[in-house]
Amino acid sequence: MIKNIGLVLVLLIGMGAGFWFGQQNNLHGGLEGPAVKERKLLYYRHPMNPQVTSPEPAKDEMGMDYIAIYDEPLPTEAVAVKSGKILYYRHPMGAADTSLVPKKDEMGMDYLPVYEGEQNIPGQIQITSEKVQKLGVTMAVISKRNLSRDIRALGSIQIDESHIKTVSAKYEGWIQHLVVSSVGQAVKAGQVLFNVYSPELITAQQEYVIAIQSQKALQQGSPQVLNTADQLAKNALQRLRYWDLGANQIKNLQDSQKPLDSVPFISPYSGVVLDKTAQEGLRFMPGELLFRLADLSTVWLLADVFEQDLEAVRVGQSVQVHINAYPDKNFTGKVSFIYPTLATETRTVKVRVELANKEGLLKPGLYGTLILTSANNEKLQTAVPDSAVIDTGTRHIVLLSRGEGRFEPRVVKLGGLANGYYAVLAGLEEGDEVVTHANFLIDAESNLKAALDGMNAPESAPDSEE
Repeated sequence: MIKNIGLVLVLLIGMGAGFWFGQQNNLHGGLEGPAVKERKLLYYRHPMNPQVTSPEPAKDEMGMDYIAIYDEPLPTEAVAVKSGKILYYRHPMGAADTSLVPKKDEMGMDYLPVYEGEQNIPGQIQITSEKVQKLGVTMAVISKRNLSRDIRALGSIQIDESHIKTVSAKYEGWIQHLVVSSVGQAVKAGQVLFNVYSPELITAQQEYVIAIQSQKALQQGSPQVLNTADQLAKNALQRLRYWDLGANQIKNLQDSQKPLDSVPFISPYSGVVLDKTAQEGLRFMPGELLFRLADLSTVWLLADVFEQDLEAVRVGQSVQVHINAYPDKNFTGKVSFIYPTLATETRTVKVRVELANKEGLLKPGLYGTLILTSANNEKLQTAVPDSAVIDTGTRHIVLLSRGEGRFEPRVVKLGGLANGYYAVLAGLEEGDEVVTHANFLIDAESNLKAALDGMNAPESAPDSEE
C-alpha cells in the first residue's frame, strides 16, 4: 500500500515538473524557435519598370539595383499595421488606375490599399521620403536674377556692296597701253588705268580746239557772232566732260590746242580691282564693263544669329567683333541691317555689321565672331533653372515642392534663356521651391501625365471597377 502511494507521488511530481518546464519554454519562446520557411527567388525586376526583368541581379541605367521578387513573403518580415477605413486600392507602380475592390496588376502584384487620410491631394504627386532620397532629388528656390548674357554668332568679312563701282567708257575705242593690269591691285581716283585710241574722242578734241580758236578770232565781231562762237565752245567742252576727260586733260588741251591720238583713261573711283576685262588691244563699246572696283575702307561682317537670340539684336546696336586672324585686336561696329528671311537648314538669320577698315586689316573672307550683350543689363527677372523644366512638346512644366514628399506639377510660361536660367513670364513666384534634379525620375515613378490630367478635373471618388 505504502509502495503504491510512493509511486503515485513520483508520477505526480514528474508531471508537475514537465508542466512547469513547458510553461517556461512557452514564455521564453523556446531555445531554437519555430523553423523558418525559406522563400523561393523567382526573378529580379527593373526598379522603375516592372515589365523589365532579369534572372540574375542587375542594375538599371541610373545605377539602381533590380528588385528581388519571391514566391511569398517571409513570416518574420515586419509589416506596418495601418488602421482606418480603406477608401480604394491603387496600382502598385503608380499608374492612373484604381479599384474599389482588391485586384492584381498585369504582373500579378496586388493593388495597394489607400486608407482614409492618406490619399493624394488632387493635382499633386506623393512620394515617400525614402524614395526621394534614393532618387537623389535636389531642389532650388525661385529668385530674381539679371538675365543679361553675351550672344555670340559666327560670320565672315564681306565687301560693302554699296562701295562696289564699275568702270566703263561712254565712247567706242581701243586700249593701247594697259597700266592697271591685275586683279587685287589698289587704285586711286585720278589714276590712269590705260591709254585709249578713239576716233570719236579725237574728233571731239578737234571740235573743241576749233571752237576756242574761233572764239578768239571773233572777239571783234558782232555780239551775235561772238555769242554763237561762245556757245559752240561751251558745247564742245561739255561733250568732253561727258566723256569723262579730266580737268587737267582739258586744261592741257586748251593750252596746247593739239588733240591727242592716245588719251589717258582716268579712274573715277578709288578701290581694289575685283574684276577686269580690259586687255591691251581690246576694242570696247560704250557701256562695256572694263573694271570693277571695291572701296574697302568700310566692310561688312555677315553673322548667322540663332533664332532664339534674335530678340536681343536691334539695328544701330554697338557690337564687338573678334577676328580669328588678329586674336590680340578688338574691333567695334554697329548693326546696320537684320535680314528678313531665316535659313531653315540652320535656323539662323543673317545680321549685317558695318566695320571701319582704314588700316586695311579686315580682308574679305576672314572669319570672325560677333559678340553682343542682351538688353537686360540692369533688369531683374524671375528666373528658373533650365534643369527644372520638363518640355512635353506642347508646354513647359516644373515640379513645385509642397513638402513631405508632395510635388505639384505646374505649367509655366517661359521667356529667354540666359546662363542656364529661363525668364519666368507666368506660373511661378519668387520663393517657390522647384525640383532641379531627378524630376524626370519623379515623372516616371508617379505618372506625371495622370497628375496633370487631374489638375483640371473635379475632385471625385475613384472610379469603381465593374
